[in-house]
Amino acid sequence: MTSKAARRSVERVQAIAPAKLAHFVLRTPNFEAMRGWYQSVLGAKAVFENGFLCFMTYDDEHHRVALINMPDAPIRGDATAGVDHIAFTFEDLGGLLGTFTRLKSENIEPYWCINHGPTTSMYYRDPDGNQIELQVDNFSTLEEANAFVGSSAFQENPIGVEFNPERLLERYENGDPMDALITQGAAGEEQ
Repeated sequence: MTSKAARRSVERVQAIAPAKLAHFVLRTPNFEAMRGWYQSVLGAKAVFENGFLCFMTYDDEHHRVALINMPDAPIRGDATAGVDHIAFTFEDLGGLLGTFTRLKSENIEPYWCINHGPTTSMYYRDPDGNQIELQVDNFSTLEEANAFVGSSAFQENPIGVEFNPERLLERYENGDPMDALITQGAAGEEQ
């Protein structure tokens, strides 16, 4: 005798948000260079690779980044429709600045550093030209970040203020207060 399973129902009207963003996949004609770049930039390790596919992770997810080896694929241009950039958040400013220093020693440098207000961000280009944002949250709570995004300061400048990463690193290592370091304009070129 088999027991009948309890009936289940699914939500059919209300949107259900995903639990998390799992991974992204890139087609690339620069398979080796891309694998090395993401391993270096994200501290990722390959969990599977067969010459055509490479799955990498840097945390408890089975894979966060996947590469598909497509030697004849053309490189997407800046004016092409598609994903603009992918962002990764570090635990704290020290982690972001430590990564900046390590990557610079490997000749991987950001092309744009900007304090958006809610985040302090450094933008890099991978070997295929994809834009990768490495960032740290500037507010300790979502409520504080949302309040800033709703402020007149953000409405007047939703992009942010560029900064000099060397100057920010210097101020960080000198022990400047964290709230001063994450303030827009705190590490500008003129300072």
